[in-house]
Amino acid sequence: MLSINTKVKLNNEIKIPIIGLGTYQTNPGKETENAVLYALENGYRHIDTAAYYRNEEYIGNAVKESKIPREEIFITTKIWNDDHDNPEKAFYKSLEKLNLDYVDLYLIHWPVKERNKTWNIFEKLLKEGKCKAIGVSNFTIRHLNDLMKISKTIPVINQVEFSPYLYQKDLLDFCNSKNIQLEAYSPLTKGKRLNDKRLIEIAQKYNKTAAQILIRWCLQHDVVVIPKSSNNERIKENIDVFNFNISLKDMKLLDSFDESYRTSWDPSKIE
Repeated sequence: MLSINTKVKLNNEIKIPIIGLGTYQTNPGKETENAVLYALENGYRHIDTAAYYRNEEYIGNAVKESKIPREEIFITTKIWNDDHDNPEKAFYKSLEKLNLDYVDLYLIHWPVKERNKTWNIFEKLLKEGKCKAIGVSNFTIRHLNDLMKISKTIPVINQVEFSPYLYQKDLLDFCNSKNIQLEAYSPLTKGKRLNDKRLIEIAQKYNKTAAQILIRWCLQHDVVVIPKSSNNERIKENIDVFNFNISLKDMKLLDSFDESYRTSWDPSKIE
């Protein structure tokens, strides 16, 4: 049975907690610090950020304040699109803001045209032990194939928008075939589909919230999931998803909700 402590082994043998706290659009400052600290105090051991979010410094503060041993917390950050002229400089800037000696996972945030050149620098950082693993975000099958043609290092993770309303099954199947772990951001559709009557009906059946059903759906597809919240009640609610299973019938019903609904940019438009 899955639990909050469940970890997934990545293709380089390191392990990532199956659920984490997303921090996109969490206001830099005390809001970020308080949310991350509360999450850590309530069992989270996986925090996701990015240079673009402008909250790395406050995440670092919360990690330090938590007094939890560094090796017990999995930290992900990402290089932003404007920083590919000097990826190494961007990485060390993030590391300094986080006030850490290393990050667990460093991602290319979007598949910009410099991605393959940047990947070579990522491999260097990996070899130097400055990050424990390297991966990508928002890559389509085409982008992944393009990257793997020039690299011996397969990304450990592809972090993409993923929910029943954007059920990227082909991408999930492809990543599984290449031993790339899919990771879901915006699994809650940024709240835009939480009032779907079909979803609410399923949630009531399991005595859970609509958000919990969306998170559990990801987990049962073996997808790592990083729901975002800065609200203490919802931070706790989002990890209370390990005491039930969605039936196969209801999983298939949820799969059928797919409408290619995106709350973020569409990476398929990037060459």
